[in-house]
Amino acid sequence: MSESSIEKNVPVVKQSFARYKAHNIIEEGDLVVVYLSKENMVIIRVQDGEYFNCKFGTYKHADMIGLEYGTKLGSSTGRGFLYLLYPTPELWTLVLPHRTQILYIADISFVMNFLNLRPGMSMIESGTGSGSFSHSIARTLAPTGHLYTFEYHQERANAATKEFAQHELSDLITVECRDVCKDGFGLENMVDAVFLDLPAPWEAVASAKKAFKQDKIGKICTFSPCIEQISRTVTSLSENGFVDIQMYECLIRFNEIRVIPMWTIDEAMEKQRAIEKKRKRAVPREVSSKIKSARTEVSVDDSNTSSTVATPTSTAGLDSEESTSATMSLSTTEADVVPEPRERIDPQNITVTKLPMEQRGHTSYLMFATLPPALQRPSLAEQKANQGGN
Repeated sequence: MSESSIEKNVPVVKQSFARYKAHNIIEEGDLVVVYLSKENMVIIRVQDGEYFNCKFGTYKHADMIGLEYGTKLGSSTGRGFLYLLYPTPELWTLVLPHRTQILYIADISFVMNFLNLRPGMSMIESGTGSGSFSHSIARTLAPTGHLYTFEYHQERANAATKEFAQHELSDLITVECRDVCKDGFGLENMVDAVFLDLPAPWEAVASAKKAFKQDKIGKICTFSPCIEQISRTVTSLSENGFVDIQMYECLIRFNEIRVIPMWTIDEAMEKQRAIEKKRKRAVPREVSSKIKSARTEVSVDDSNTSSTVATPTSTAGLDSEESTSATMSLSTTEADVVPEPRERIDPQNITVTKLPMEQRGHTSYLMFATLPPALQRPSLAEQKANQGGN
C-alpha cells in the first residue's frame, strides 16, 4: 500500500470549539484568536495570502501557518508582538460579534455548576442571542449530549446557525426560531436541564416542565435583571411543582495586588535615625547660604570712578576680627556640607491585596429550582429481573 493511499484513509479532524486539535498546529482555514492585550483580542481565519494589520505592524497569515497555538509572534518592525491562541468558548465570549447582551464567564460558570451539567446530558436554552453561553454548553455536553436552543428573532437564529456550523458544533446544537412563551418548546420527556433568558420566563415554565425527563431530577435556571421578574417566576415555579427555589447574584470584585516593604521594629528605628541625620546635615547648608547672602555688598565710590563688589568669600570692608570670624565660619560650613555615606536599609517585601473602593454593579439575578421525578424509576432488582426476562 502506498503512502498516498494511507494518507487518504487518515480521517481529517476539523477544528472545533468542543475540543482541541490533537497536533495543536495552525493550518490554513483555522480560526485563531490574536491576543494583543487583555482588552484587545481579535479572531481571524488564517488564509494564505491574507494579512493582519495592527498597531505593531503587518503580519502575514502565511507566517502563522505551521506554528503551534500559543506561539508568541514578533512583528517585522520589531515594535511589538502578539500571541496566537486556540479559540475556546471562553475566548469566543470576549471576541464574538454582539447581537444582544451576553453572559460572561462569571455567570456562565456559576450556572453550569448549579445545573450540574456533564457530558451526555440534554439541555434547553432560550434564547440563543449571540451564542456566548451556547458554546460553553456544547463543549460541556460533548461528545454525546445535545443542546436545543431557541431564538424568536429569525435573523439572530440564522446567524447563530451559521456560526455553529463554522465552529463544528452543528452535531451538538439544534437551533430553532420559535416564541417559546406562546408556542412552548415542542419537546416532551427529553432534557435534563433548562436555561431561560427571556423577558417573561414565567410564561415558559409550564412548557419546560413537560420537556424534562419524567423519571429523573430536572434543574432549571432563569436569568432576569429585575426583581419583579423573579417574583412572578417564583410563583409560576411553585405552581408547577418545582422545589428548592433559590436566587443568587454574581458580582465581580477585582483585588489589587501590591508589593510593600515589611519593616521590623529595629529596621523602622534605624530608618528614622537615618532621616534625622539627613535633616541635621541639611541645616548648616541653609546657614551658609544666609551668611554668604548677608556678606555680599556692593561699594560705590562717591566720585563714581570705581566700584567694588564683595564676593561671597570676600572679607572686604570688615575689620580684622570680623574677617577672621567670617573666614572660619565659612570654612567650617563648607566642611560641614561634605556628604556622609548613606546607610541603605532593605526591608523584606511582602505581597498583599487591596479591595477596590468601588465594585461592579448588578447584571442579573440567577434563580434555580429543582423538578422532582414524576415517575418512579424501577428499582435495581426490577431492572435485573426485566433484563433476565428478556
